[in-house]
Amino acid sequence: MKYAICGGTGFIGLALTKYWLEAGHEVCIIGRKLPEKRLADPKVSYHTWDTLKSDPSPLEGAAALVNLAGSSLSQRWTSAAKKSIMLSRLETVAAAAELLKALKQKPPVVIQSSAVAIYGTSLDDTFDESSPRNVMDFPSEVVYAWEEAADEDYQDVRLIKLRTGIVLGNESGAFPKMKLPYLLGFGGSIGSGGQWMSWIHLTDIIRLIDYCIRYTEISGPVNATAPHPVTNSQFGRTLGKVYHRPHWFPLPAFVLKTAVGELSEILLKGQRVVPARALEHGFTFDYPVLETALQQLKST
Repeated sequence: MKYAICGGTGFIGLALTKYWLEAGHEVCIIGRKLPEKRLADPKVSYHTWDTLKSDPSPLEGAAALVNLAGSSLSQRWTSAAKKSIMLSRLETVAAAAELLKALKQKPPVVIQSSAVAIYGTSLDDTFDESSPRNVMDFPSEVVYAWEEAADEDYQDVRLIKLRTGIVLGNESGAFPKMKLPYLLGFGGSIGSGGQWMSWIHLTDIIRLIDYCIRYTEISGPVNATAPHPVTNSQFGRTLGKVYHRPHWFPLPAFVLKTAVGELSEILLKGQRVVPARALEHGFTFDYPVLETALQQLKST
C-alpha cells in the first residue's frame, strides 16, 4: 500500500515511516521543503507542498493521509510564537484538504493530529472521547481551532482526530528532557506533582495510527494515550525507580514560570485522559503501564 505523511520527518512521522517501510509499504513524505537528511529506501519519496500543488499524481491511490505537521509548542509563547503555532496548524490542514480535492483517487481516510489539551485541565476529572471540549488556555484554544478546521476542510473522507498525550521515545520528544534531571541526580516533582500526565509509548502510537486506518469503523476523535495515566509525582518516582536515581529535588512552580513563562502551563497543569475508543474497538497496548514502558526505553 501507499501512505502519505505530512510532517514525516518529525519524531512521530519518522517512526511511522520506518514502521510502514518495514512492512513493505510505500511512503510519500510531504513538507514545506525537502529535508537534507533522507532515508535511503526506494519505497520512500519526498515532496513539497508546492510540487504537489502543480502535480498531485504521486499521491494518487494512497490508502491514507496522516497529517502530523505543526510548529512545536515547546517554545516561549510570545505573541509572534503563538501566531506561528496557530497558523502552522491551520495552514497545513488547508493545504492537505486542497491536495485531497486535486486527487482523482483520494485516500479514504485522514488521520489528523490533535492533542488532549482539547479537554482543558483538571486535577479531578477523567476525560474520554465523549467528554466536552473546553477552551480555557492557549493549548486548548489551538487544538479547538485545529479540530474545527479539520472538520470543515476535510470533506467526503473518514476523519480521525488523534488526540495525543505525551509520547515517550528515546530519540526526541519530551522524554529525553524529562529524564535528564534524573540522570544528573536532580530529579523531582514539578510544581505540586499532582497534575496528571497522559502518556503513550512511541511504539503504541505508531501501532494505533496503523490500526485506525485499517479498521474502517473507527472515526472521529481517538485518544492516543495509554490506559493508565499517572500524576507528575508518580511519573517521577517511576522514572527514578527504573533508572535507579533519586526522586527528591522538586522544581517549584514559580521557578518554572520565571524560566519559560506561559509555556510552564504545559508542565504545571494536565488532564487525566483514557483511550476509551481504542479499547472499545479492540486495540491492545504493548505498553499499557508506565513502568514497563520506561523499562523498554531504558533497554534500547
